[in-house]
Amino acid sequence: MVVTRLLLSTLVVSLLILIILLIKRVFYNQLSQQSHYKIWYFLFAPIITCVIPWDFLRFQEIFQYMQNLLFNEKEITRGNQTFSGLDISQTSNHDFLNDFSISVNKTNTEFFQQFFFVIWIIGIMVFIASAIYAIYQIRQIKKSSTSIKDQNINELLEECKEIVGVKRKIILRETALINSPITLGLWKPYVFLPQKTKEEFSLSKIKYVFLHELCHQKSKDSFVNYLMWLVQIIYWFNPLVWLALKKMRIDRELACDASVLSLLDESRYTEYGYTIIHFADKKFNRPYKQFSTGIGGTKEQLKRRIQSIANYRVDSPLLKWKSKVIYALLAMVVLLFTSLSSALASSDDKYHFNEKNVTYEDLSSYLNGYKGSFVLYDPIKKQYQIYNREMSEQRVSPNSTYKIYSALFALETNVISTTSNEQLWDGTAYPFEKWNTNQNLSTALENSVNWYFQQLDREVGKKKLQSYFHKLNYGNENLSGNIDNYWMESSLKISPIEQVQLLFALEENKLGFKEENIRSVNNAIFIDEQKQAQLYGKTGTGTINGKEINGWFVGFVKKDGYSYYFSINIQNKTGKANGKKAANIAKRILHDKNIF
Repeated sequence: MVVTRLLLSTLVVSLLILIILLIKRVFYNQLSQQSHYKIWYFLFAPIITCVIPWDFLRFQEIFQYMQNLLFNEKEITRGNQTFSGLDISQTSNHDFLNDFSISVNKTNTEFFQQFFFVIWIIGIMVFIASAIYAIYQIRQIKKSSTSIKDQNINELLEECKEIVGVKRKIILRETALINSPITLGLWKPYVFLPQKTKEEFSLSKIKYVFLHELCHQKSKDSFVNYLMWLVQIIYWFNPLVWLALKKMRIDRELACDASVLSLLDESRYTEYGYTIIHFADKKFNRPYKQFSTGIGGTKEQLKRRIQSIANYRVDSPLLKWKSKVIYALLAMVVLLFTSLSSALASSDDKYHFNEKNVTYEDLSSYLNGYKGSFVLYDPIKKQYQIYNREMSEQRVSPNSTYKIYSALFALETNVISTTSNEQLWDGTAYPFEKWNTNQNLSTALENSVNWYFQQLDREVGKKKLQSYFHKLNYGNENLSGNIDNYWMESSLKISPIEQVQLLFALEENKLGFKEENIRSVNNAIFIDEQKQAQLYGKTGTGTINGKEINGWFVGFVKKDGYSYYFSINIQNKTGKANGKKAANIAKRILHDKNIF
């Protein structure tokens, strides 16, 4: 899941970079120098979307709607099937737990994901080590620095603070460990000057240095440095990110130069340019530079900056207006783009459960080494009993448990009826003998006959199915998979808690379905009766590449006029996690709770 989110986020970041580069090129003369720099702030949007819950914008629902429109299939009318006059009555069915499952063949990407994740973490550790060394260098700079006692220089700093509009206290020091002035510190800002600056430069040139560093301070560029570092360590493997950050640093200095020039008389532009040239730094790429800003730079950077100074013109009101319009339009595009991608990544794999009357219990001894969750709901006490909170909210494929609702939808749309629900076997040889015959609703649920429910779904039609799944709030409601297997280790997913909530809502008929149809489905999933207690349920097994990795048993028990609703999901990537095993575990738990 982490790798999937990372790769999706990487795609978003890459597209954002390309969009920004395109806009900067196409609208080069319509953007102010400040906008050329600040447009890069959108690069931080994917990180922000990891924190902000975009659900309130309902982008996930919009995407789901669009997705289902694109993949929607036309409704299929019934062909030459015949129907019997069998009624569905409640009879004990001890063979109901013989769950049959067809294997889904999928490419195993787990090894690639694990390998990529390990390499990604190693890269992050390298960058963290570099950051630790940078912090060590910064400490050495601070440790080696001394206060500047010259009153004229200190007064000049205060004068420049007033000109730029910086009110924070700035600590001014000098050190022999740097070649050009730098600004450091988030909460406690420092301006460091190279040793002997006051001897080698006039006050007018030192003023240019102060104006430049204070403009960085006013623009919160020290904070931006840390955001840039965060982007770099997350996406260190993406060459487009390296390119973007390189261009962003250059644009930042160009924007800072423009800010300084806007504070100077035109006659001082040349002198400011000469001051910059003096601070060409041959060792500019030292580790601590990733957390600092300064007037210096490489020769390549300084060449661009000098050209920009030579061509500088005060921004006209029209240019500022154009910049704001372009910036605002891009902001809307980025907001839509990143929030949609965030919704896709985070959206539907987890159910957010917020009930208060919940008892969490340890049932691990029943699961015998399986990963899994058990949920029991007592509607009289309005209480949930849950084992494994995290997995109880995790959505996974429902597999054959969905057939309860497939049958109900077919009854509601008159594809079948309570008295006419047999469908003819078309002669296809299936791996289970009990599938190779005509089926009615009871036998199809008993033997979990895939082709029976696939045929029902085709006749109901995907559009109607989507409407029903939305009405039920059935898990992630995602039917984007093929109509024959969207429920079988594919797009549709649901959590154990939601399974219980749906069974309760269905039994209490809070969903507005016909009573006789609900009764027919319940009769079809009746399993056993013992000591005034009746057990109803449906198993489900998810099989991928021949391995049973996902087992379900969902249902309810009627006892002494009360109903108890339960679901259990077990998982095992090596196999043997099937519906029958889940049912056996659930029956032991229900027995020990004196429910069945």
